[in-house]
Amino acid sequence: MGTFGDTATVSVLIVIVAIGAFIVFSFHSGKRKNREICTAIFNELMKVFKPDDQTFTNIGGAVGHHGTFSFKERGLVSRIDVTLTLLPRQAPLYMPISQFLMRNDRLFISVYMRYPPPGEGHIIEKGYTGFQGPEITNISRLHEMEFQWGDLVFLLYYEQDRMIDRFKELIESLPNPGPIRHIAIVPDQRKGFILMGLQQEPIEAYLAPVYEWLSRVFEPYE
Repeated sequence: MGTFGDTATVSVLIVIVAIGAFIVFSFHSGKRKNREICTAIFNELMKVFKPDDQTFTNIGGAVGHHGTFSFKERGLVSRIDVTLTLLPRQAPLYMPISQFLMRNDRLFISVYMRYPPPGEGHIIEKGYTGFQGPEITNISRLHEMEFQWGDLVFLLYYEQDRMIDRFKELIESLPNPGPIRHIAIVPDQRKGFILMGLQQEPIEAYLAPVYEWLSRVFEPYE
Protein backbone atom coordinates (compact mmCIF):
# COMPACT_ATOMS: atom_id res chain seq x y z
CA MET A 1 0.00 0.00 0.00
CA GLY A 2 1.48 3.37 -1.03
CA THR A 3 2.25 6.08 1.46
CA PHE A 4 0.86 9.60 1.48
CA GLY A 5 4.23 10.85 0.21
CA ASP A 6 4.10 8.53 -2.80
CA THR A 7 0.57 9.69 -3.63
CA ALA A 8 1.59 13.33 -3.36
CA THR A 9 4.57 12.73 -5.63
CA VAL A 10 2.39 11.07 -8.26
CA SER A 11 -0.10 13.98 -8.06
CA VAL A 12 2.68 16.52 -8.54
CA LEU A 13 4.02 14.58 -11.54
CA ILE A 14 0.56 14.47 -13.08
CA VAL A 15 0.22 18.25 -12.65
CA ILE A 16 3.66 18.83 -14.17
CA VAL A 17 2.85 16.61 -17.15
CA ALA A 18 -0.51 18.35 -17.63
CA ILE A 19 1.11 21.80 -17.52
CA GLY A 20 3.78 20.66 -19.96
CA ALA A 21 1.17 19.28 -22.34
CA PHE A 22 -0.80 22.52 -22.10
CA ILE A 23 2.29 24.62 -22.89
CA VAL A 24 3.21 22.42 -25.88
CA PHE A 25 -0.36 22.50 -27.21
CA SER A 26 -0.59 26.29 -26.70
CA PHE A 27 2.75 26.81 -28.44
CA HIS A 28 1.68 25.02 -31.62
CA SER A 29 -1.91 26.30 -31.68
CA GLY A 30 -0.81 29.87 -30.88
CA LYS A 31 1.88 29.79 -33.53
CA ARG A 32 -0.65 28.51 -36.08
CA LYS A 33 -3.16 31.21 -35.08
CA ASN A 34 -0.58 33.97 -35.49
CA ARG A 35 0.39 32.60 -38.89
CA GLU A 36 -3.27 32.69 -39.96
CA ILE A 37 -3.66 36.27 -38.72
CA CYS A 38 -0.49 37.35 -40.53
CA THR A 39 -1.62 35.77 -43.81
CA ALA A 40 -5.08 37.33 -43.58
CA ILE A 41 -3.71 40.81 -42.78
CA PHE A 42 -1.16 40.84 -45.60
CA ASN A 43 -3.77 39.58 -48.07
CA GLU A 44 -6.00 42.52 -47.10
CA LEU A 45 -3.09 44.94 -47.45
CA MET A 46 -2.41 43.65 -50.96
CA LYS A 47 -6.05 44.27 -51.91
CA VAL A 48 -5.98 47.85 -50.58
CA PHE A 49 -2.52 48.94 -51.77
CA LYS A 50 -2.33 47.07 -55.10
CA PRO A 51 1.50 47.30 -55.25
CA ASP A 52 3.72 46.51 -58.19
CA ASP A 53 6.03 44.46 -55.98
CA GLN A 54 6.21 43.34 -52.37
CA THR A 55 8.51 41.57 -49.94
CA PHE A 56 7.64 39.98 -46.60
CA THR A 57 10.11 39.32 -43.80
CA ASN A 58 9.80 37.59 -40.45
CA ILE A 59 11.45 39.80 -37.82
CA GLY A 60 10.33 38.23 -34.57
CA GLY A 61 9.49 34.54 -34.79
CA ALA A 62 5.73 34.13 -34.42
CA VAL A 63 5.08 37.69 -33.28
CA GLY A 64 6.87 40.05 -35.69
CA HIS A 65 6.44 40.49 -39.44
CA HIS A 66 7.49 43.21 -41.86
CA GLY A 67 6.33 43.99 -45.36
CA THR A 68 7.49 46.43 -48.03
CA PHE A 69 5.21 47.39 -50.90
CA SER A 70 6.81 49.19 -53.82
CA PHE A 71 5.33 51.13 -56.72
CA LYS A 72 6.64 52.08 -60.12
CA GLU A 73 7.15 55.70 -61.14
CA ARG A 74 3.47 56.53 -61.21
CA GLY A 75 0.96 57.93 -58.80
CA LEU A 76 1.60 59.62 -55.48
CA VAL A 77 2.88 56.66 -53.45
CA SER A 78 6.53 55.63 -53.70
CA ARG A 79 6.72 52.95 -50.98
CA ILE A 80 4.77 51.51 -48.08
CA ASP A 81 6.42 49.87 -45.07
CA VAL A 82 4.32 47.73 -42.76
CA THR A 83 5.15 46.13 -39.40
CA LEU A 84 2.74 43.65 -37.82
CA THR A 85 3.26 42.96 -34.11
CA LEU A 86 1.24 40.05 -32.77
CA LEU A 87 0.44 38.93 -29.26
CA PRO A 88 2.54 35.93 -28.15
CA ARG A 89 -0.26 33.38 -28.45
CA GLN A 90 2.37 30.63 -28.51
CA ALA A 91 3.51 31.62 -24.99
CA PRO A 92 0.52 31.17 -22.65
CA LEU A 93 2.42 32.15 -19.51
CA TYR A 94 3.48 35.50 -20.99
CA MET A 95 0.25 36.15 -22.89
CA PRO A 96 -1.62 37.92 -20.01
CA ILE A 97 1.27 40.32 -19.46
CA SER A 98 1.49 41.07 -23.16
CA GLN A 99 -2.26 41.68 -23.37
CA PHE A 100 -1.99 44.16 -20.50
CA LEU A 101 0.88 46.03 -22.17
CA MET A 102 -0.21 45.85 -25.83
CA ARG A 103 -3.98 45.30 -25.53
CA ASN A 104 -4.09 43.62 -28.92
CA ASP A 105 -2.22 42.94 -32.14
CA ARG A 106 -0.86 46.07 -33.79
CA LEU A 107 -0.33 47.12 -37.37
CA PHE A 108 2.04 50.00 -38.16
CA ILE A 109 1.82 51.43 -41.69
CA SER A 110 4.14 54.08 -43.15
CA VAL A 111 3.05 55.43 -46.54
CA TYR A 112 5.83 57.36 -48.29
CA MET A 113 4.64 59.88 -50.88
CA ARG A 114 6.31 61.66 -53.80
CA TYR A 115 5.04 65.10 -52.75
CA PRO A 116 4.94 66.92 -49.40
CA PRO A 117 1.63 67.51 -47.57
CA PRO A 118 0.22 70.99 -46.77
CA GLY A 119 1.17 70.66 -43.08
CA GLU A 120 1.67 68.37 -40.11
CA GLY A 121 -1.26 66.74 -38.34
CA HIS A 122 -2.10 63.83 -36.03
CA ILE A 123 -5.25 62.23 -34.74
CA ILE A 124 -4.68 59.78 -31.93
CA GLU A 125 -7.08 57.97 -29.64
CA LYS A 126 -6.84 59.51 -26.19
CA GLY A 127 -6.26 56.10 -24.62
CA TYR A 128 -3.19 55.56 -26.81
CA THR A 129 -1.36 58.68 -25.68
CA GLY A 130 1.46 58.24 -23.20
CA PHE A 131 3.45 55.02 -22.94
CA GLN A 132 1.15 52.96 -25.17
CA GLY A 133 1.21 55.23 -28.19
CA PRO A 134 3.92 56.50 -30.52
CA GLU A 135 5.67 59.74 -29.61
CA ILE A 136 4.81 62.90 -31.54
CA THR A 137 8.13 64.62 -32.09
CA ASN A 138 6.93 68.18 -32.70
CA ILE A 139 4.02 68.18 -30.29
CA SER A 140 5.21 71.35 -28.52
CA ARG A 141 4.57 73.49 -31.61
CA LEU A 142 1.28 71.89 -32.60
CA HIS A 143 -2.21 73.04 -31.63
CA GLU A 144 -4.45 70.57 -29.83
CA MET A 145 -8.17 69.88 -29.79
CA GLU A 146 -10.34 67.02 -28.54
CA PHE A 147 -13.23 65.47 -30.46
CA GLN A 148 -15.46 62.43 -30.63
CA TRP A 149 -14.95 59.92 -33.43
CA GLY A 150 -17.53 57.16 -33.26
CA ASP A 151 -17.58 55.89 -29.69
CA LEU A 152 -14.02 56.97 -28.94
CA VAL A 153 -12.38 60.23 -27.89
CA PHE A 154 -9.50 61.39 -30.09
CA LEU A 155 -6.97 64.20 -29.86
CA LEU A 156 -6.16 66.25 -32.95
CA TYR A 157 -2.75 67.88 -33.20
CA TYR A 158 -2.32 70.23 -36.13
CA GLU A 159 0.13 72.77 -37.47
CA GLN A 160 -2.21 74.84 -39.63
CA ASP A 161 -5.97 75.33 -39.55
CA ARG A 162 -6.40 73.81 -43.00
CA MET A 163 -5.34 70.46 -41.54
CA ILE A 164 -8.49 70.52 -39.40
CA ASP A 165 -10.57 70.54 -42.57
CA ARG A 166 -8.53 67.68 -43.97
CA PHE A 167 -9.17 65.48 -40.95
CA LYS A 168 -12.85 66.45 -40.92
CA GLU A 169 -13.09 65.10 -44.46
CA LEU A 170 -11.74 61.77 -43.25
CA ILE A 171 -14.08 61.54 -40.27
CA GLU A 172 -17.11 62.36 -42.44
CA SER A 173 -16.16 59.62 -44.88
CA LEU A 174 -15.47 57.11 -42.10
CA PRO A 175 -17.90 57.67 -39.17
CA ASN A 176 -16.51 54.72 -37.20
CA PRO A 177 -12.72 54.54 -36.69
CA GLY A 178 -12.84 50.79 -35.99
CA PRO A 179 -9.27 49.62 -35.24
CA ILE A 180 -7.65 52.96 -36.15
CA ARG A 181 -5.75 54.45 -33.22
CA HIS A 182 -3.37 57.00 -34.76
CA ILE A 183 -3.03 58.71 -38.13
CA ALA A 184 -0.16 61.10 -38.77
CA ILE A 185 0.83 63.43 -41.61
CA VAL A 186 4.59 64.04 -41.42
CA PRO A 187 5.86 66.67 -43.90
CA ASP A 188 9.58 66.24 -43.17
CA GLN A 189 9.46 62.64 -44.32
CA ARG A 190 6.66 63.00 -46.89
CA LYS A 191 4.95 60.28 -44.94
CA GLY A 192 1.53 59.26 -43.79
CA PHE A 193 1.42 56.97 -40.76
CA ILE A 194 -1.39 54.68 -39.60
CA LEU A 195 -1.53 52.67 -36.38
CA MET A 196 -4.25 50.07 -36.05
CA GLY A 197 -5.08 48.09 -32.91
CA LEU A 198 -6.36 44.92 -34.52
CA GLN A 199 -9.56 43.19 -33.45
CA GLN A 200 -11.26 40.14 -34.96
CA GLU A 201 -12.92 42.08 -37.80
CA PRO A 202 -11.28 42.62 -41.22
CA ILE A 203 -9.33 45.86 -41.66
CA GLU A 204 -10.00 46.55 -45.35
CA ALA A 205 -13.21 48.52 -44.73
CA TYR A 206 -11.34 50.94 -42.45
CA LEU A 207 -7.94 51.05 -44.13
CA ALA A 208 -9.16 51.65 -47.71
CA PRO A 209 -10.87 55.03 -46.94
CA VAL A 210 -7.81 56.23 -44.99
CA TYR A 211 -5.48 55.23 -47.81
CA GLU A 212 -7.62 57.08 -50.37
CA TRP A 213 -7.76 60.10 -48.05
CA LEU A 214 -3.97 60.15 -47.72
CA SER A 215 -3.67 60.34 -51.50
CA ARG A 216 -5.90 63.43 -51.52
CA VAL A 217 -3.93 65.08 -48.69
CA PHE A 218 -0.62 64.55 -50.48
CA GLU A 219 -1.79 65.74 -53.88
CA PRO A 220 0.42 68.51 -55.33
CA TYR A 221 -0.84 71.89 -54.22
CA GLU A 222 0.08 75.48 -55.03
